[in-house]
This record gives sequence, C-alpha cells and structure tokens, in this order.
Amino acid sequence: MLGRRVIVEAFLRWIETAKTGDRARAANALGRAYLQSAMSADERAAAEMAMNFLLDDPSPRVRLGLAEAIAWSPDAPRNLILSLAEDQPEVACHAVTCSPLLSDADLVDLAARGNGATRMLIAARAHVTRPVSAALAEVGDEEELLCLLENDGAVISSLSLKRIAERLGDCCDIRNLLLDRSDLPADARQLLTQHVCNALIGLPLAQAAIGLQRLQRISREATEAAIVSIAGDIAPREIPDLVQHLRLNGRLTPSFLMHALCAGKVDFFAGAIVDLTGCGERRVRSILATGRMHAVRALYESAGLPREISVIFVEATMLWRDAARKAPGNVLGNVCGRLLEKFRHHDAHGAIGELLDMVEKLHINEQRQSARVYAALAAA
Repeated sequence: MLGRRVIVEAFLRWIETAKTGDRARAANALGRAYLQSAMSADERAAAEMAMNFLLDDPSPRVRLGLAEAIAWSPDAPRNLILSLAEDQPEVACHAVTCSPLLSDADLVDLAARGNGATRMLIAARAHVTRPVSAALAEVGDEEELLCLLENDGAVISSLSLKRIAERLGDCCDIRNLLLDRSDLPADARQLLTQHVCNALIGLPLAQAAIGLQRLQRISREATEAAIVSIAGDIAPREIPDLVQHLRLNGRLTPSFLMHALCAGKVDFFAGAIVDLTGCGERRVRSILATGRMHAVRALYESAGLPREISVIFVEATMLWRDAARKAPGNVLGNVCGRLLEKFRHHDAHGAIGELLDMVEKLHINEQRQSARVYAALAAA
C-alpha cells in the first residue's frame, strides 16, 4: 500500500510543474503501460489511480492522450471510459466510437443526455444495435440520423425507420436514404410519399402556376396512386400494418378502395375490408372470390360504404373476377372500362360522381399507357 502511494504522490508532484505536452505524453504512456506491461496488482492499482487523477487535468490534450491509449481496449478500466465518453467531443470521440466497454444502456443514456456531437459519435460506431438506433431515432437531429442511415454497421428496426420517417421525412437527404432501403416498411414509405406531396403543395411557384386547389387535388391523386402501387408490392405480413396506418390517417376512402380494387391489388383490398369490418380474413376472401352479389354487398356495407356506393363496388368486384379469369394481364383496363359503361347513364352526383370520376381517370391513364407500350413495340 505504501509503495503504491509513493508512486502516485511522485507522479502528482511531477505533473504539477510539467508542461502540457509532457503531461499528454505521460498520460498516453501510462495508459499503454497499464494495458501492455506486466504489472503487479499494486502497480496496476497505482496506475489506475494516477489515470483517474488525469481526468481532472485542465488541458484536453492530456485527457486526449489518455483516451487514445486506452479507449479501444476491453481491458481498460470501465470507470475511466465512462468519464472520457462524457468529455468534450475531441476527447470523447475515442471512447464513444471505439470502446467495447460501453453497453447498449450506456450508449442509450449518452444519446439521451448528450449533445448532437455525442449522438453523431454514437451513430458512427462500427456496430450500432437496434436499441441504440431506436434511441437515436427518437432524439437525433438531421445530421446524426444521416450518419446512422449511412452506417452499414447500424441495425435499424422497422419501427425506428418509421419513426425517422415521421420525424424527419421532410428532409430530402433522409428521405432518399430511407427510400433506398429494401427493409423500409410500407407505412413508412407511404409517409415519405406524403412528405413529397406536402413539399410540392408548399412551393409558391407551383401554387402560382397551377393554383392551390388544383395542386391539392393533383397531390391527393398522386399520393393515392403511389400508395396503391406500394400496396401491390409489399409482403403479405406488412398489409395489416399499412392498412391500419392508412385507416388511422383517414386514407381508406371509397375512392382509394375503388382504386385498389380496380387495379387488382386484391390482397391489400381484402386486408382493408378485414380491418374495416372486423371479419376474419378467410371469410372476407371467400366472399370476395366466390360470394353472391347480396353477400358481397352486405360485406361492403358492413365496412361502412353507403348503399349507393356499395352497388358500384359490388359491380367492380364481379367485373374483377371475370377479368382476372379471362385476361389477368389487363385487369385495370377491363374493370374500369366496363364499370364506366355499366354506370354511364347513372345520375352521378356527390360521392358517386367522385367515385366514377376517379375510375374514368384510371381508365384514361391505362389507355395512354397501353398506347405507349403499343408504340414502343411497333418501333422495335
């Protein structure tokens, strides 16, 4: 015990008069000696005590010298690493980005209590676990989350990706990084689509050129088309979450449901009806695929569709069955065209008129797309 105290006291007397550069080199040498040299238990305890004293050195260069020596090692004293991790950024960077001694709980705590620089260092670690990514998704700003999304060693859960989309989906760079991810959940992808449309509506030049009301309508239609496209590409397990997200955001409108049905997005459409009615998925699919007209109509009315609209949905369902059986490659064109023909002389006002207008636009877009394909094949 006496020998250890003599070593520490001698070291402390020396650092009182030593220059900053000498103290920094001594701190670095002491840290390396602690990790790499054969020491007795007393010598190691004395070295650890001396390093603890160095944490209070007024010069960051000294603390940096110590951090550079010990931050990478699993054998460093944990209390030193925790203290260095909360130092100023140029010192903390070594402990935060490199130390294997910092647990998920430590990093989550640092993310919550630290500043943007600390969170940036956490996001840049070689390996970032799901819990740490979740903490950053909740409190991180744009720069930190860009760093996290660009880090190939970061494991980010679907919930965290959605949270980032909710908080910072209006940032173009973050939005692009999210959209490039194959693991981005469908409801988060829909949120980003909405952010793009909101940005378009907010452009003064677009408002002046098109008019706010028309711009809002175009944005709404584009968002709807994008969601239908997303719905057709997602895995079946994602459908309930996307449907619930859309319902909670008021997007399961009759127009949107008709768009999905006419486009042949049957899995998604069935999922929406399951959510709206509370019926079992097997029963809903059975009615949609083989049910008689009165059963289909009762299903739609239990989903909240008014009677005058449910008639159109029933007809669209019957046309979809027929088109899927006879011409599965052109469901959209067949259903829309025949549906318009069926209700051509219908007194189309209010919700019915809006629904049929949407079907007509789908039909026109499908005709134009067919013409483009035909022209391309003819020119080949």
